[in-house]
Amino acid sequence: MSGGVEWALHCCVVLTSTEDPVPAARLAQFHDVSPTYLAKQLQALSRAGLVRSVQGKSGGYVLTRSPASITVLEVVEAIDGPDPAFVCTEIRQRGPMATPREACTKPCPISRTMAAAESARRDALRSVTIADLAADVESDSGEGTLTVVGGWLTSPDG
Repeated sequence: MSGGVEWALHCCVVLTSTEDPVPAARLAQFHDVSPTYLAKQLQALSRAGLVRSVQGKSGGYVLTRSPASITVLEVVEAIDGPDPAFVCTEIRQRGPMATPREACTKPCPISRTMAAAESARRDALRSVTIADLAADVESDSGEGTLTVVGGWLTSPDG
């Protein structure tokens, strides 16, 4: 997975801390990442319908749905796309001992193993929501952590 997935997930989690729109520059400052880089991730989240941009003086980004209804898989796919991590190129049909195409009636063991792993990965990512991650942040960092984060994100002077 690309590094953009990590930034996008962090942004989604901190956006749970406030109902107010959070400017991209503020999110970039909070995460100490390039505003240009983060804007690219936010645009991908927006195209996927997971966040929306609110225009105006107090504009910024907000989640479009309840954090409990946004899965980690949706964020991953918004950033990296829906393609599987492994794509079989039928290597068994190449080289001096190539298996003839007509003999390849089912995926090879490597392809089957990788497909099973991909399915497990997707199931695992689909089973965790942004709300779950936010709850884990609260559990790991202390109750009220996200309230403090929300205050910082929406304060004019940080």
